[in-house]
Amino acid sequence: MDGAALSVVARKDTSSTTETRPIRRNCIIRPGGKAEKDSGLSFDAPQNGDEYDVTPASSDPFDTKLAIITVSLRDRMRFYKLRVTPNAAAIASTFNEQFKPEIITSDPKQIQWLDKVEQANVVVGGEALRIGNPEDSGYRVRWPIHAGNFNTRDYDSMQLLLSDTETLIEHTLRDKLDINRKDYKNFSVVLVIPDLYNRSYVRELVQLLLVTMGFKQLCAQQESLAATYGAGMSNACVVDIGTKITTISCVDEGLVLPDTRLALNMGGDDVTEFLYVLLQQIKFPYRDADLNRSYDWAVLEDLKTRLCTLAESDVALNLYDFIVRRPHAQTEKYGLRAYDEVILAPMCLFEPRVIDFDSKTQGLKPLSPNVTEEIIGHQTENVTKAMSISTQHLMPAPASEPSTSTMPPPAPEEPATQAPQPKIEPDSQAMAIDQPEGGGTKGPSEVIDVDEEKPPILDFALAPPPQSPPVEVPVKAIDVPFEASKLPLDVAIFNSARAAGGDDKIRKYLQAVLVIGGTALIPGMAHALESRLQAIATPLVPNMEKVQIIPPPKEVDPRVLSWKGAAVLGKMESVSELWISPSDWDMFGMRALKERCYYL
Repeated sequence: MDGAALSVVARKDTSSTTETRPIRRNCIIRPGGKAEKDSGLSFDAPQNGDEYDVTPASSDPFDTKLAIITVSLRDRMRFYKLRVTPNAAAIASTFNEQFKPEIITSDPKQIQWLDKVEQANVVVGGEALRIGNPEDSGYRVRWPIHAGNFNTRDYDSMQLLLSDTETLIEHTLRDKLDINRKDYKNFSVVLVIPDLYNRSYVRELVQLLLVTMGFKQLCAQQESLAATYGAGMSNACVVDIGTKITTISCVDEGLVLPDTRLALNMGGDDVTEFLYVLLQQIKFPYRDADLNRSYDWAVLEDLKTRLCTLAESDVALNLYDFIVRRPHAQTEKYGLRAYDEVILAPMCLFEPRVIDFDSKTQGLKPLSPNVTEEIIGHQTENVTKAMSISTQHLMPAPASEPSTSTMPPPAPEEPATQAPQPKIEPDSQAMAIDQPEGGGTKGPSEVIDVDEEKPPILDFALAPPPQSPPVEVPVKAIDVPFEASKLPLDVAIFNSARAAGGDDKIRKYLQAVLVIGGTALIPGMAHALESRLQAIATPLVPNMEKVQIIPPPKEVDPRVLSWKGAAVLGKMESVSELWISPSDWDMFGMRALKERCYYL
């Protein structure tokens, strides 16, 4: 059950809060409680308005990181023989700084904002987002689901979290599907869970649906497998680029290969935030924008949807317009000039060095396991082979002598086809290749030599396939899942395919990459992935043919492909053996789920 599939709820309470940034509609608003404000950004943006060129404008760390990404873009544009507009940032900044908004007196899409909700302690769905200033109205916004798990940052009580989750489901079923609570006993549930699931998360949701809410029966299914059902495929490398996280798994004949699972701690919201930071550098004309407010977040989401691209040919000094609708204010129409900001923003998925991953995990508390069940069935291993491959360059070398078979070779010189990069040292988070805090030694990184027929790419740490069995080293030196979550998207996909087996498996899955999720709708995403994956795989995989990104079926939104697959699964005859009834759950608990769904 992904958070993007739920609606929003507003509820009154008096507990403290640590995060108010508006995300999707999976929030709940309750009366009471005043929220603390934060910047809402995962990017360490500079405070001045300096322009950015290929070389760092200052010693600010953000300048350094942005310069590296700009080098990558300039290299690709040079390869495709695309002209770079000189002084584009200065031209755009001058226009944006002088622009005055136009007042729209008759707005056909005017939002009816809610100041007070009469006789309602809970507000859900799009109605909750119509409370423009929840604090002033005495409401508090919460999102029970965060990045495919329970949002323990906003909740101190598991009971309250589950209560809000139940409220979300109940209101959605009643308002959207006209299904009342007394009819739940007649309906079955297909529960879509993350590939890298948390047992406590699954247990609590099943308990909620079968016992508390009283549904007839339930079947749990991993999201990547559900996506292949929706796409009508039996083998694929499924890449789900969500709002908060990106998950990658290889599916083989109806089974998610456990060793190939990877979760990257970045998604569409990072693209939105990075776009906001970049637009600020060219004097974004809507100067009062604050991403902590839901209506301002909606403005940036709309700009991301319409402006962002990964096609280098779309980079031009264009004029755009956008509408700002605020509570108790007239609708305003703004104009905006932007150049390469529209492509640099989604490039953060391939160059995640600009993302502050440490801030993403602050405040999250672990779920308390059920001790009895954990004795019966061991906790699922959260370190996969794909994660180990992605972080082996960070592992400490054996004490006796260094192993030449498991460490990457020294980095060669830059290829002649690449433009000279600014002489700057990569930061500690650049693509998870640097020394993590707290231990381990930093291994050298390898530069992949790019043929003249392939677009240039930046350096990244990618160990070659080992020629001999790797030397086992303790994993405790570093946080493997956390370091693996900082990989660039293209490198993570390649490492996931490597974890499936030999060269034949790599070729098999790289020729069937299924990209789903809302961020997959960015124009040029397929070509951007294909070209980068081709440049990685060609020198490392013998007889590597063309990498292929498989588009979703026609007229199917990639954002709901997993849900379509879940619906297909619910109609199959073979699913009759997978259903779990409330009596099964009451008698066996998680053991019943494991017997029916062996991957659990």
